Amino acid sequence: MNAPAPLRDEFAKWSADFDALLDVFCEVVEEHRPAAGVAGFVRGCFEATDGPLSDDGRDGALARCQALSIAFQLLNIVEENTANQMRRRAEGRRHEREPGLWRHDLGDLQGRGHDEASIRRTIANASLEPVLTAHPTEAKRATVLEHHRALYLMLLERETRSFTEIELGIYRRRLRAALQRLWRTGEILLERPDVESEIRTVLHYMETVFPDVVELLDLRFQEAWSDTFGSPPPALPRLGFATWVGGDRDGHPFVTTAVTMGMLTRLRAGALALLHARLSALAVRISLAGNGDDVPAALRRRLDETAALIGPESGAALARNRGEPWRQMVNLILMRIARTRDHAAGGYEAAAELVADLEVLEAAVSEAGAPDIATTDVRPVTAQARVFGFHFARLDVRQNSAFHDRAVAGLLAAAGHRRTDYPDWSEAEKLAFLERELTSPRPFTGDHTSLSGEAEATVSLLRALRRHLLAHGPDGLGPLVISMTRSVSDLLTPYLLAREAGLLIETPQGPASMIPVVPLFETIADLARCDTIFDAFLAHPITRATLTYLRLRDGKAVPECTVMLGYSDSNKDGGILASHWGLHLAEERLAAVGRAHGVRVEFFHGRGGTIGRGAGPTHAFLDALPPGSLTGRMRVTEQGEVISQQYANRVTATFHLERLLAGVVRTTMLHAAGPVPPHPLRGLWQEVVDESFTAYRRLVETDGFIDFFRAATPIDAIEQARIGSRPSRRTGRATLADLRAIPWVFSWSQARFHLPGWYGVGSAIAWLQRERPDGFEQIRTVLPRWRFLVYVLHNVEASLLMANPAMMTLYASLVEDEALRDTMMASIVEEHERTRAAVAALFPAPPEERRPRFLRTIEMRARGLTWLHHEQVRLLRRHRAAPDEATLDALLLTVNAIAMGQKTTG
Repeated sequence: MNAPAPLRDEFAKWSADFDALLDVFCEVVEEHRPAAGVAGFVRGCFEATDGPLSDDGRDGALARCQALSIAFQLLNIVEENTANQMRRRAEGRRHEREPGLWRHDLGDLQGRGHDEASIRRTIANASLEPVLTAHPTEAKRATVLEHHRALYLMLLERETRSFTEIELGIYRRRLRAALQRLWRTGEILLERPDVESEIRTVLHYMETVFPDVVELLDLRFQEAWSDTFGSPPPALPRLGFATWVGGDRDGHPFVTTAVTMGMLTRLRAGALALLHARLSALAVRISLAGNGDDVPAALRRRLDETAALIGPESGAALARNRGEPWRQMVNLILMRIARTRDHAAGGYEAAAELVADLEVLEAAVSEAGAPDIATTDVRPVTAQARVFGFHFARLDVRQNSAFHDRAVAGLLAAAGHRRTDYPDWSEAEKLAFLERELTSPRPFTGDHTSLSGEAEATVSLLRALRRHLLAHGPDGLGPLVISMTRSVSDLLTPYLLAREAGLLIETPQGPASMIPVVPLFETIADLARCDTIFDAFLAHPITRATLTYLRLRDGKAVPECTVMLGYSDSNKDGGILASHWGLHLAEERLAAVGRAHGVRVEFFHGRGGTIGRGAGPTHAFLDALPPGSLTGRMRVTEQGEVISQQYANRVTATFHLERLLAGVVRTTMLHAAGPVPPHPLRGLWQEVVDESFTAYRRLVETDGFIDFFRAATPIDAIEQARIGSRPSRRTGRATLADLRAIPWVFSWSQARFHLPGWYGVGSAIAWLQRERPDGFEQIRTVLPRWRFLVYVLHNVEASLLMANPAMMTLYASLVEDEALRDTMMASIVEEHERTRAAVAALFPAPPEERRPRFLRTIEMRARGLTWLHHEQVRLLRRHRAAPDEATLDALLLTVNAIAMGQKTTG
């Protein structure tokens, strides 16, 4: 391949770094297991040859599997570091600007005619909120993740410093020790992690990763802004974090009221501890001396005001650093932070007050002639205060709509209502009942009424949330997310439950909820009617009153409402084309409904870590959004293994968040003109999507399909994997609808089908070629310019390239029913071939020219993965014939290793 020089340099560095790291790892393995031939086997897995792997029997299979899993982990670490280093080199060549990063996107907006003032206004109103979830897709132990981080930092150290011969010897010994730790650490979790362990993981990222990321993110933004406009930069666009860990109760019996309230308490304590630590460090550095006229008047006033607010105890802080008023101000801020923590007089009422103090301090340092100290020392702490506040991350509460229906039934029973079968009522009956009840402030029960089941769980939670809100304000509370929203009553029922807990208050506009209700539309059918549901929801008086109340409380210019879209279940329901197209149309219609009601719609994208669950390159994802749909606000889930891939290392996390933040600003400005006329080929593409949906449903509705799926994938092993606290099924029934989308995708990827990412596409495009040849040519012609379509088909192609028909056949051999196996495999293999041919016919060049990096990642892992797949199938046969703990552990080790090899789970 005649690759450009930067790409050749990247591949050379990639290979050299991995070879060097693999050599040291193999030395470690040989010292520990010299007789097993494990090191030679691992080396052979990465040799550029088509010959068979040497395998000295099955005695060392477990050690081979573990060693190969670690080798894949090392390769992933090398790839991450290489990508970051090549990006840094490109930034050093000032004419090269990577799409999606600030320097490129600010320059792009400037080149499109947007002036500095309009970009500043957009940045001031933009916001991004990544939401960390704990879906069962992180196959790596927390200890192993920490070892990975240490190894990454060692690679980074090798990049950024020179070594003497002695120092190099010490470095190599440290590297060997790090690899020994990884090799001698157990790969699989011996017990399923509980909610507490997932909470600790989230707190780890909040406490040790994100604060430094926010600092670097802000510094990079300042440099990019100054480079583009040459003027003082504005504050970073509003960034916040949220989480579902400790708040997601959908099908999760272990998330109780106590767990949720404990999480809120720990998040608040963590935020205050972080701010205290960062301010203490600032107090050490900010040693500027000044007296009299040297001290800006604004700082003198703020010192006097703060000292008066604190009272006589402020004297000690002022006396400690006489002649250093800037440091004195930090000392007083520290005293207020401590009082906030201790709920004492003189503390801050809200984090906005702290931000205001820090802004005064930052301006005062600049005014004193030290602007670099202001931007380097003070501004990062201000940015952290803005991002983390006193809450660290907002905690969402998610629950299934059916659970809420049962909660209402329990309340009706406790109140002695004559009809208590609320879940069975028609939609008309529910709406009539809700209209009557929501006009009255009277709850069904009193504080001392005995409740049970869903009613007790829901009301006790909402009462506790109310207490937290009244004590600490609303900043730490996310919305009530209603999964499986299928009707307007699903969104009005939470208001009734809020009334029961005292969360419904009287306002001049009528009753309003103190916590917003957010719909989650997940299935193809729900997406098709979501605009009708949303329109009725926004039109309801209690929703209008709630949005007005929240606008006034939070100081927003217009009413805002969040809508969550589920990428995973819609894909499982209808296949990838129907899912993406349904989501695209839903966003268009929902945005239109919001405009009609004068409401800014914030979309909450429930994307996962694989293409079958909505993953894809960030800048391409944003480019593919419907014009006019992004209005400056966006939430997005970060799920499972994506969290460690994107956030474990500071540089990687910074680039990832920069792409999201810069992308939200750029796309918002591009969408500012509003919606555009429908694409002229929209009707034709709808027909293609319909054909794809039909083909996909034909497969999954075939008699015996679930039996085939359960036999031809390691779903039974995955259901026993200790990689998440939540059950893999919603109710325990062995149906497609009941199976969560995550283990569904994970299982297909383990067996190399990757079916959710491509099935149905080939039949649809083949239909287009056969029945509408002119239409096919039109689609092919416009493809490079139709951002939505090129994004979807690019992702389909990635799934096709990851799939492996030979491995599919291997796993299908586990299906004992020969007729079922032959029927299903004929459909799947034929569709795979059709889809490959169809995608190749649509793109103007082969993937070898368009995506050489991606193909190289597959090629480098191919030999090792082939061995692992054969080993997994062997263990599946044994485990299914005679289950035992040792075989299950070995099987789970292959699950981990294959996940490492493909860099994906669910």
